[in-house]
This record gives sequence, structure tokens and C-alpha cells, in this order.
Amino acid sequence: MKLLKIITARMYRIRKHLYALSGIIIFVIIFHLFNYSVNPTKEDSAYSEYFKNNYKIFGLNIPKDLNFCGEKVPVSDFAVRESIDRELLVNTYWQSQTLLLHKRANRWFPVIEPILKKNGIPDDFKYIPVVESGLTNIVSPAKATGYWQFIEATGKTYGLQINDEVDERYNVAKSTEAACKYFKEAYKKFQNWTLVAASYNLGMGGIESQLAKQKTSSYYDLLLNEETGRYVFRILALKEIFVKPKDYGFILRKKDLYPPIPTYEIKIDSSISDLTNFAISQGVTYKILKIFNPWLRKSSLNNPDKTTYTILFPEKDALNFNYDDSADLFLLEESKKDSASKNIAAIATQPLIIHDTTTILVYKTGKGETVSSVAKKYNVSEQNIRLWNKLSDEEKIGNNTEIKLYLPKQQ
Repeated sequence: MKLLKIITARMYRIRKHLYALSGIIIFVIIFHLFNYSVNPTKEDSAYSEYFKNNYKIFGLNIPKDLNFCGEKVPVSDFAVRESIDRELLVNTYWQSQTLLLHKRANRWFPVIEPILKKNGIPDDFKYIPVVESGLTNIVSPAKATGYWQFIEATGKTYGLQINDEVDERYNVAKSTEAACKYFKEAYKKFQNWTLVAASYNLGMGGIESQLAKQKTSSYYDLLLNEETGRYVFRILALKEIFVKPKDYGFILRKKDLYPPIPTYEIKIDSSISDLTNFAISQGVTYKILKIFNPWLRKSSLNNPDKTTYTILFPEKDALNFNYDDSADLFLLEESKKDSASKNIAAIATQPLIIHDTTTILVYKTGKGETVSSVAKKYNVSEQNIRLWNKLSDEEKIGNNTEIKLYLPKQQ
């Protein structure tokens, strides 16, 4: 018994020493951690200095002359100013997403723009599918589908065929036509393009109800749910960045963009039992057939009503990307250029907008012709002619000057 007491006493003393030793070790560790944070190494000090000198995040200037479809944006209103600031920051510093949108727009704006123009819809509405879907055929949780994000009932209301085999919400041209029908109907109601755009998100009834409830006639005076409240500002921000990409840090060479791919059409008014074999008969894979015709939803087309469908195929060699790098070399030398030539470089860094066409018209100017007169003659924008031919804003064209024109297919 006595021996047991002695052993217990000694173990107690050992535990006390162990506790004391553990306390000392913990103190030493904490001391070293604290000392490290207070007195970083020379390498850490150099790194911190390098970081401060090289990493910069800039605030953005808010443009004073913003407009949507020619309707002025009241940027002096603090709430409007802060809303546009938010969307400019989000889309400027989410660089990967905005770069992808630039690239896709170069392919799809030439399809969308002529359809808007033909229907009398302002060009600014081409930014709606950018905001809605990122120019991809996504399906939302609410089952809104395609570039223009039509739900099934609305798509059918505006003339789209939607069934198990065919879903024209996935057809960019036809869904753009349907969107134009909506815009024209909404404009008859609101007589204001900004409200038309907002209604595309909330619905005509939703906007009409809020205007009456809040006793105002302006989108910018409405208190709306967050999605609709941000909707027009997102459009405005993307328009601003697309029109002036370099001002927001986006340097885009022509070869960085996704080019329009020339296609030819085959009209079908019968069934197709196997789309894979049909694709192979045209010299392409099933994958390529579906990429160019995503509205075909199955691997066959029964077509019991004998509807005539237009199926697109890429023209021969159109899928092979060939580009002359020398056309963009001056971008690499931009920092070496003097101020007199910077206007040319600024033009070249904007997305090159060309139309989906298989031919390029080389036009020789006549006496007295200007960029503006040629633009009117061929119903294209003056800005595009300057982009296509790398002409500065001030540069004039003389008699017998050859310029390239990229003309859209006839609708």
C-alpha cells in the first residue's frame, strides 16, 4: 500500500512537469508565430513591396452620355449612377466571361443585327441575348430556353414551333424574329424602348402594374426586384464595354474572336430516319449537324405534317481556321507607337463585326465617294467599313480606292 502511494505521488509530480513543459512549448510556438508576423523575412518584405507596386485595381469612370436606343440615361441620379457603376465593375473585372461574350458576339451579332433592323427594332436590343444567355443555348431553372430565353408558352405565342422533335427556341434566327414580335407589341404599349427592354425580363403586365402602382413613367424611377432592377443596367454596361473595349482593358485581336462560319442550306419537307447518316451524306459528322442545327432535338425527324425545314451545313473548308498573324502584329508594337498613330491601334482592338457571307466584295470607289456614302449605298455602318479596312475615324478614301465590304445574306 505504501509503495502504491509513493508511485502515485511520483506520477503526479511527473504530470506537473509535463504540464509545465507543454505550457513552455506552446508559449514558444506562439512567440515565434507572433514574431514572424511582426518581423517577416527579407523575402516576404520584398514580395509585399513588389505586390504593392504591381497589383492595381482601378475604379471606373461613369460615362456621362449613356443612352439606350437613343433614350438618355439619367446618370446624375445617384441610384442610377451606382447601379451602372456596379454593372460596369462586374463586367470589367469578370474578365473571362466578358472576353467570351466578345468572342461569341463576333459570330452571332451579324445574324441578329439584320433581323432587328428589318423589323424596325433598335440595334441596342442585340445586347439582350448577351445578358439573357451569354449567347449560348442554355436552359434556365424556369425552363426558359435558347439565346433569347423563351419559355415554351411564350415561344409558341410568338410563332416558334416547339415539340419533341423540333424546338425553334434553339434556332437563333427564328427566335430573334419571335423576339422582334414581342418588342413591337411591347413598344405599342409603352412607347419607350427602355421599358420594352425591362418588360422582356418582368413581362409587359409586370412593368405596367409597377408603373401604375408607383405612379411614374420611367424605368429609372421604379423600385423593382433585383433581377429586373439590374437588367437594363447590365445591358448598358455590356454595350459600353463592347463599343469601347480598350477603355476597359480588353485587347482583342481579330484572331481572338469567333468568326462567322459560312453555311449552305438544304430544305427538307419529308422525314429523316437517321440524322447521323444524313449528316454523313453531306460530308460532316452528327456532331457538326447538331452544332449548326441545335433545334433538331432528336436523332431522327419524323415530320408527319411535311413541314419544310431549312437545315444548315458549313461550307467546304469553313471549319478550318486559317489566319494571317501578320495582320495583328501592330498590336504587339502598340506601346512603341507615337500618339499620332494610336487611333488606328484603338480601332483594331475593337471586335471586328463581319456578316455571315461566303463572299467579300472588293469595292473600288468613284469620284467624290466617302466612307459615309458607301455605307449608305450598301446599307452597312460606317464604323464597320472602317473596322474592315483599318481606317481611322479621320481617314478619308480617295477616288479608285479599293475597300472590302462584308455583306449579309438576303433575309
